[in-house]
Amino acid sequence: QVQLTESGGGLVQAGDSLRLSCSASGRTFINGFMGWFRLAPGKEREFVAGIRGGGGRYYAAGAGARFTVFRDNGENTMSLQMNSLEPEDTAIYYCAARGGFDVNTYEVAGAYEFWGQGTQVTVSL
Repeated sequence: QVQLTESGGGLVQAGDSLRLSCSASGRTFINGFMGWFRLAPGKEREFVAGIRGGGGRYYAAGAGARFTVFRDNGENTMSLQMNSLEPEDTAIYYCAARGGFDVNTYEVAGAYEFWGQGTQVTVSL
């Protein structure tokens, strides 16, 4: 049984940093893709960042300036370093994984097979 478990969320102030982590168990995704999505109040779930097993990184427009995604294939984990956080970053952040990679669908939530439960990030002024 595949499980994705996020950690690292919390309440921070604008300008602070947070590092989210995602631990995968049950299988590896070394040939697949792992990504971070977020769900903010009143909005649809949106892609934030993702990384291939070989290290290729993909970011939503503008996210790469403040966010960096990392992956440790040996530990089967993925992290998201978020800097200069803004109140607009407030959301539930989800880890997602899929067995392959498609450059046309990596930003599409429905293309992912596995999801974590999410971790809340709240950024106050």
